[in-house]
Amino acid sequence: YRKADRIMDLADRFDFPVITFIDTPGAYPALEAEDNGQAGAIAKSILKMFELKVPTIVVLIGEGGSGGALALAIGNYVMMLENSTYSVISPEGCASILWRDSCAAKLAARSLKLTSRDLLRLGVIDRIIYEPMGGAQKNPDRMVRIVRNFLLGTLKKIEVLGKEYDFKTERAEKFEKMGYFNSPQKV
Repeated sequence: YRKADRIMDLADRFDFPVITFIDTPGAYPALEAEDNGQAGAIAKSILKMFELKVPTIVVLIGEGGSGGALALAIGNYVMMLENSTYSVISPEGCASILWRDSCAAKLAARSLKLTSRDLLRLGVIDRIIYEPMGGAQKNPDRMVRIVRNFLLGTLKKIEVLGKEYDFKTERAEKFEKMGYFNSPQKV
């Protein structure tokens, strides 16, 4: 995360868009990782992505799990391969916590709404990138061309907006609109 932060600083300084590709099961959940400041590094990376003045494009290409994925997924444009997943926790982890049984992973996966279709419907992602028949792994060269075309199209949209466009504010407003908040009812 610290290395990614330095690269994002350079992109911001030289006015380059930031493009992240995410495929991670999540941050390493061990005491050593916490001792080394992993949670703080993730939080700083999320903050850094919100502070960038340049546009950010995120492509979830596999598993997007936990804070490890979120640390690099604060984007003006968030795209996701059709068969990718994106969630705050793995279905097995969720099942272990909620039902004390990792065998309930299928139920947890449905509840987490971690598929590209669910996330598009919820407004978490902006676009689904459909994969070749059989999935991206069946034809990686074609999948690379498909993602490249989506990226080039997004970069053209960014170019039309111009250098004066406020990507930072747009990104903040986009994430502020996600979800909903219920305040407790007064009796």
